[in-house]
Amino acid sequence: MTNKSWDAQVAYWLVKPLKDSWIHPNHLTTLRLVTGLLATAAFAVGSLEWVNIGAWLFVLSNFLDHTDGELARLSTKSSKWGHQYDLASDAIVHIVLFVGIGYGLMNSKLGSWALLMGTVSGVCVAYIFHLRTQMEQQIGTDATHQPNFAGFDMEDILYLFPIVTLLNGLVPLLITATIGAPIFAVWFFWQYRSLLLSRNTGV
Repeated sequence: MTNKSWDAQVAYWLVKPLKDSWIHPNHLTTLRLVTGLLATAAFAVGSLEWVNIGAWLFVLSNFLDHTDGELARLSTKSSKWGHQYDLASDAIVHIVLFVGIGYGLMNSKLGSWALLMGTVSGVCVAYIFHLRTQMEQQIGTDATHQPNFAGFDMEDILYLFPIVTLLNGLVPLLITATIGAPIFAVWFFWQYRSLLLSRNTGV
């Protein structure tokens, strides 16, 4: 347990009572997907009230992403299909999230560019998730393991979404994502190719 991030540890204790219940890990994956899509719809509305609701729904969706894996390991109900469903849900939520944010910001100073920026960010995120899946299938799950510092992963920054929306920071967030997502996609591709080359040459 000590090597797990703090949210994975919380998820473990929350789903532990469900170990022998009828609840399947795929049920939790579906709940994660639904809350993520609801968050996207809230962001697409664009009003401050709905944007803040969307931020909290996204935080909930992001946390639920840990519960299905923990329950699968506890109940020995893990499956290849369930893992693929989890990855697909992750990709869908993050892709449509940026598109929803872009759509909701079309009335901002970004204008119609906001939807294009959200789409670019979403497509790059989709590509990153595709490469991640390829890396897991060809090299193993250790290849996609994220750095962990005192129980915090890099992805934990997503829990700051409510602060971003409260401070009306979606516009700079989308601008940052439009610039950063393509750069990270290129870096991820380079890492993927390097790992494949190292594996094939035995270096």
